[in-house]
Amino acid sequence: MDLNQLLGAFMQPSYVNSVGSATNSSSADVSNILGAALPMLLAGAQNQSANSNTSAGFLNALTAHSANDTSDLASFVQHTDLEDGAKIVQHLLGDQSSDIVKQIAKKAGVSQKEAAKVMSAAAPLLMSKLGQELNSQASAQNTSASPSLVSGLLSGMLGGGNSASMLGALLGGGQSQPAPQQQNNNSGLFGALLNLLR
Repeated sequence: MDLNQLLGAFMQPSYVNSVGSATNSSSADVSNILGAALPMLLAGAQNQSANSNTSAGFLNALTAHSANDTSDLASFVQHTDLEDGAKIVQHLLGDQSSDIVKQIAKKAGVSQKEAAKVMSAAAPLLMSKLGQELNSQASAQNTSASPSLVSGLLSGMLGGGNSASMLGALLGGGQSQPAPQQQNNNSGLFGALLNLLR
């Protein structure tokens, strides 16, 4: 699964409409928020997987969320705990969370409160999808899920880009967190995303 495939799953009309109903947002606003937020949430996830202090806990969280049934996205949204989703967003984005949500809201043309609610609705599904993809890759490689496998999965989704650079670009600055395992690559999809967010 690459980033385009992941975005495609989140952009399904049934899911977008369900999130809109759960957050009192229009489908257009939900789509705009998700388009801006999902790459940033993935970049935050990459930071979690690359940090030795958080990688094990993040792996455990992905494993737990992988057990969720995502076959019916509308039903999934109905059972999503927005408070739990908000905690996931906070964990993924860390100290920069409020600033990043503010910038995503600006890019999407919505209020910060609305952006935060939609992101809270989307975060649990993101964790479930990532966990399921991790299990699939581990099975295909006949190995166990590990922090390094998570890092490889997320790096592939982000086109090999540096998550710290992506988050820094959204905030209008340079790298805000070290990501020693990744190289700064502004080509391909990663570069396109950075250009989109400028």
